[in-house]
Amino acid sequence: MKRIGIVVVAYNAASTLAKVLDRIPREFVPRIAEVVICDNASEDQTYLVGLGYKEVDGRSLPLNVIRNPINLGYGGNQKVGYEWAIEHDLDIVVLLHADGQYAPEFLPQIVVPLERGEADAVFGSRMMTPGGARKGGMPLYKLVGNKVLTAFENRVVGTHLSEWHSGYRAYSVQTLREIPFQRNSDEYDFDTDIIIQLHEAGKRIVELPIPTFYGEEISYVNGMRYAKDIVFDVLRYRAHKMGLGSGETAFASSPYEPKAGPDTAASRILAWMGGAAQRRVLLLGVVDPAFAAELRARGHELVAVASEGDDVVVGDLDAGIPPEAGDGFDVVLLVDALGRVREPSALLDDVRRVLAPGGRVMASVPNVSHWYPRGRMVAGRWGYDGRGLLDVQTLRFFTGPQAERLVADAGWQVCRSEQVGMPVSADQAKVTAVVEGVGRAIAPALFTYHYLYELEPARGAGVAEADDTASQTARRAGSSSS
Repeated sequence: MKRIGIVVVAYNAASTLAKVLDRIPREFVPRIAEVVICDNASEDQTYLVGLGYKEVDGRSLPLNVIRNPINLGYGGNQKVGYEWAIEHDLDIVVLLHADGQYAPEFLPQIVVPLERGEADAVFGSRMMTPGGARKGGMPLYKLVGNKVLTAFENRVVGTHLSEWHSGYRAYSVQTLREIPFQRNSDEYDFDTDIIIQLHEAGKRIVELPIPTFYGEEISYVNGMRYAKDIVFDVLRYRAHKMGLGSGETAFASSPYEPKAGPDTAASRILAWMGGAAQRRVLLLGVVDPAFAAELRARGHELVAVASEGDDVVVGDLDAGIPPEAGDGFDVVLLVDALGRVREPSALLDDVRRVLAPGGRVMASVPNVSHWYPRGRMVAGRWGYDGRGLLDVQTLRFFTGPQAERLVADAGWQVCRSEQVGMPVSADQAKVTAVVEGVGRAIAPALFTYHYLYELEPARGAGVAEADDTASQTARRAGSSSS
């Protein structure tokens, strides 16, 4: 049997706490391993009521009472309870409010999907029963706000929940171990943050309908501030998924997550490759497994070079293209590679060595003159991000003219070029494509996320450089070793 724990979050709940504990179904009590009351530095006698209940409880609830020395906020109080559940090696933990807004009678039902292994989190939803919220006393303005915010959060994050704002929740404790909930807000938007983390980690969320009850409890939520905080949280998450910002809310994503829509570097390169001829392809730089799989699915013979990973040739591009990668490639793909090496011109010289006669190079170059890096610079907040234009692995930054000057000086000519907009999720691609398209028409440098180039050796530029490639590679390897 699963070890079930209940975290009762309490603040100024002296008049309701005992009633809530009394309402825990008698038949469910033997299944409870631990109950912890987390008194958040209440200004009334909540803590003493909890201690008194522990002394006189005739049903033998396994009760523990904790009093925070200072008020940690609604989210901070939950953190205390979940950390307590982890320390006590529970399997399931249920969040219960001491003000009685959520029915303790529902406890046996809310843990069932977790006991069966069908969910990682279970949320009680007041919106699943038509008309139930209003019948239970939810004010109309709260109902409308709940629905509007939930629709916005679903749209931005990519979920399909009926309600984001219910406080009746049960979690797998193992899931809590795996998500960084300690980083979340200490305020009421903690509940939003943890949904984002569950979604990011690919956890299963199940919703069950619960009754709505609005009594005489005092609400401490500042509605406008709460709405502002959750809007900021979900937009910050979406920005992190797009590579803007520090990226900590996108903690489970690959730094090079595949982006949806036609306006991405990967999709444009695939379009340039065409769908008919099968080619021998060398992939250098960012090796996205999904992109590599698509190339192979189209019948191309692919060799990928990376510093580590499966199904790749392991090598350091600063030391040159590894000999075991081979040569005679019809296409060489430089996916953000020019910014990840100390000497990009030397890498371009080495590419000429492995390129088959008549072969082409396709290169993507992040644009440092995009509005995001520019804005960071102007605001005095320049720094590396976990992913995106300011990726921590980027050593060199280019504007479009700088990238074109680099390839020209290295003896290459541009056969074709395109500008690519900011990567977004599939459900946002249509709207963003319009905005980005208009922006690039007005101010191309500000709204171009990637520059794409198709290159070929410049006429008369390949002989001398080819003869000198070995000595350049040796000098570079010597520089790297020193």
